[in-house]
Order: sequence, then C-alpha cells, then structure tokens
Amino acid sequence: MKKRNPNLFSFGKVFCSIFGHQLRVSKNVTEHIHEYECAKCGMEMTDTANGFLARLTPKFKETNDYLAKIHRRRKRKTFAQAS
Repeated sequence: MKKRNPNLFSFGKVFCSIFGHQLRVSKNVTEHIHEYECAKCGMEMTDTANGFLARLTPKFKETNDYLAKIHRRRKRKTFAQAS
C-alpha cells in the first residue's frame, strides 16, 4: 500500500469531498466485516459493531486482525469436525 502525504493537494480528495467516496473491498475480515479503500483518494474504512462505516484507525486494524484470527480458527475447527 502506498504511503500518502496528507499535506499534498489531491484531485482525488477534492473529487471525494464533492461526489463521495468510491469504496471497494480491500480485505474480507469475516463474512460480515470488511475493510474498504476508496478508489479515488485511498481513504481506508471498516465496518463497526453497529454496522456503520468508520475510518480505519490502528485500533480498528488491530481489532479486525484479531477477529480474522478467531474467525479462521473457528472455521478450521468446524471443517475438521465435519469431515
């Protein structure tokens, strides 16, 4: 992922401030929680516990990584019992 300098002028940021973000899924944490990235300005967002979108802060990123770890472990355990 590219490092972006917040002090530089960006047409993508201007576009997003006028027309809104064009979010695409950048990571599937679980079936219900995803991480998104704006195709124009690169802003990262995630789903919250309430179902709203919020900026992807380091705290949210850490929480999503932990949830993904738990989800993988449970999924692996479920598939092992099914076979």
